[in-house]
Amino acid sequence: MSLDLQNIIKLALAEDMPDGDITTDGLNLSNKIGRAKVVAKEDLVISGTEAFNSTFTQVDPSITINWQFKNSDFVFKGQTICLLLGPLPSLLKAERVALNFLGRLSGIATLTRCYVNQAKNHKTKILDTRKTTPNLRALEKKAVVDGGGMNHRMSLSDRILIKENHIRAAGGIKKSIATLRDLGHKNIEIEVRNLAEAQEAIEGNADRLLLDNMSLEEMTAVLKITPASMQTEASGNMTLERISQVAEVGVDFISVGAITHSAPCADVSLLFE
Repeated sequence: MSLDLQNIIKLALAEDMPDGDITTDGLNLSNKIGRAKVVAKEDLVISGTEAFNSTFTQVDPSITINWQFKNSDFVFKGQTICLLLGPLPSLLKAERVALNFLGRLSGIATLTRCYVNQAKNHKTKILDTRKTTPNLRALEKKAVVDGGGMNHRMSLSDRILIKENHIRAAGGIKKSIATLRDLGHKNIEIEVRNLAEAQEAIEGNADRLLLDNMSLEEMTAVLKITPASMQTEASGNMTLERISQVAEVGVDFISVGAITHSAPCADVSLLFE
């Protein structure tokens, strides 16, 4: 079972303050009230407000946060994202963990939006993958949605995806599809690497073809023989520069691991007034 948000925040705070904040605690700031704002240091798409809120709430429920934007909103460099008011020691203790979540998740949302924009003139939808930070998958996949992308599988328990190693172990493309069909599974997706494998998967009555590391020419050839009822997903080497070309081929989906595993942290700062 995946960790829920409250437990994720609890663990993050314990990592950052295993024995308290010895600097803040040593400066005798308990009678001071702090006012602060979070500012975007670059253009970005907001995600992670729930984790940000939960971090401050767990440290001190008396802290108030006034958001100027919501998840999925585009924010320009220099704009104030939210305002905070509360006991100064509590703000100092929660600051870094809260910003880590907001920056990480907004970074994913921002990069996702870049990929989505590259495909916006076509029917193609941008999908994420399972290449996520352990125990943060739900948060990171929510960030993908905030960026305008779509979630693929949340876990191996969600749906069938037959990959190359499965095919080898099961004895072939048609046999692997048939075995799972016999067990009552529907919505079967299978990875294919060339036109011949695609033809075999089509004959085996798959529901979606995962076109793995194919050239534009190879994808075009596969789509010519693919029935209209069968979905197609391109994957592998999906750089930002290549997305519009792949979308123009006409695939239904493009899955991009980079939007989670390689998204830079969005640059946000908490400034005290």
